[in-house]
Parts: sequence; C-alpha cells; structure tokens
Amino acid sequence: MNPQDYAQQKAAASGSSFYYAFLFLPPERRAAITAFYAFCREVDDVVDEVQDAGVAQTKLAWWRQEVAQAFAGRPSHPATQALIPHCATYDIEARQLLAVIDGCQMDLDQNRYLDFASLRRYCHLVAGVVGEVAARIFGQTQAATTGYAHRLGLAFQLTNIIRDVGEDAVRGRIYLPVDELQRFDLKAHELLRRGPAPGGDPADFERRFRALMAFQCERALQTYAEALAQLPPQDRQAQKPGLMMASIYRTLLREIAADPMLVLTRRVSLTPLRKFWLAWKVQALGRL
Repeated sequence: MNPQDYAQQKAAASGSSFYYAFLFLPPERRAAITAFYAFCREVDDVVDEVQDAGVAQTKLAWWRQEVAQAFAGRPSHPATQALIPHCATYDIEARQLLAVIDGCQMDLDQNRYLDFASLRRYCHLVAGVVGEVAARIFGQTQAATTGYAHRLGLAFQLTNIIRDVGEDAVRGRIYLPVDELQRFDLKAHELLRRGPAPGGDPADFERRFRALMAFQCERALQTYAEALAQLPPQDRQAQKPGLMMASIYRTLLREIAADPMLVLTRRVSLTPLRKFWLAWKVQALGRL
C-alpha cells in the first residue's frame, strides 16, 4: 500500500463527517486534506487507543521527531509521506502539525478544565489549527478567512465535546468547564456516573443536566453563527467544504439540543446518507 492509499484508508475508516466534505474537492486538494486528516487521526489515536500513559507520551514524542524529520525531507510514516508533498503547495507549516500534537498532549496531562478560557486553548490546538490548515488547502485567498477557520474549528470541537459527554465520562474525562458545572449545580461524580449518586433524585439530575446542556448547545450554535459571519464573501466558494462540515455538525448539534439526555447513554450521529445529502446541498445549492 502506498502512502496515498494509506491516508485514504485512514480517513475513510474513521467514519468522520469531515470525509463527506472531502469528496467534492478537486483531486489534488482532496489528496492534501486527506493526508492531513490522516496525520491528525494518527496523533489523536495515540491518546484514544493507548492505555498506558507512559507509552502514549513516548509515541507523541516520536511524532514530534517525525514532524521534524519530515520537514527535513525524511518522512518515515506513511501519513507524513503522503502529507509532505503538499506542504509547500498549501503553505502547511511544521508549527501547525506540532500544535496538533500539543493538543493531544493536553489530553494526557489533564482531564478537567477550570473555565472556558482554558478549554478554548485546548480547542485551538486540536481544532482551530486544524481549521487553519484546512482553509489553506481549500483555497483561502483572504487573510480574514483564518479567523473564520479558527472560530469554526472551535464550534466543531464544542460539538464534539457535547456529543461525547457520556463516552468521555467512561474514560474519566470531563471537558465541560468546572465553573460551569458549578453554575448549574452538576457534580463531577454525577457526570462520571452519568446519573445521580445512589439514593439521588433522577428527575432532579435530569433537570440540572438539561439546563447545563442547553447552555452548552446554545453557545456552540452561537459560535457557528459567529464563524459564518466572519467568512469573507470572496472565499465562500473555495471554503465550501468547511461549510459542508458546518451544515453536518450544526444539524447534529440541533438534534442533541432537542434531547441532550441521549449523550449520556449513546453516541448521537447522523446516517451516512443524511451526511452526504447535507454536504451535497451546500455544494449544489450553497445552502447550509
């Protein structure tokens, strides 16, 4: 299997909504974003799939060395071998790949965020920088599009956090800021249990959890609106893949907002056909 096929397989196997937006790109840009996405998946998998924290630390250190070697012309991993040929074309920098690794490092170093400002720092590394690179690959021509890409990346990551509240709790992780849990009188142990403590009132827990999640969903929806408002009209056509992803993710977010209790027990998702329809609608009709 050559590096390009490896990256394609890695991206397709993830089942991510992002993959549907890539389908509408010209071949060269599609190859570049697929390779970049494969790199991001490889690094993210270190945190998600490696149980031993020491081993995960070693693997992230290896990826930092791999980025340095790749930009020196000596990539050894198929994901970086697929990506490096596109870096000069689309102005992809080593600092951006290292920022993604730094974001994954945060997952190893902490499993709580005291406030939204600290959570935003994490989101910037794992999603804002990804949006910045993606915007360049899609065909950015305006400097202001970088701000749009960062804001849209934040919206995507907030959606992921909301969707994965239950899954993250199983891993002992809570991304919702501590001060916001306190504001809505949710205890960390309740989220980790995905329900009230023994002898607690389930109805009261549901009331408090729904209020917390309504706040989270409203902020994420507002972040989408702010991102879309920042996109310069000159780049709207080129940035259609990002708009496709926004359509898919915002639709998912609205479904969660309609019944946020679902995230405690299962992963809420859209069907592949629905994702493709939402992406096609943006491509063909220009509507989110």
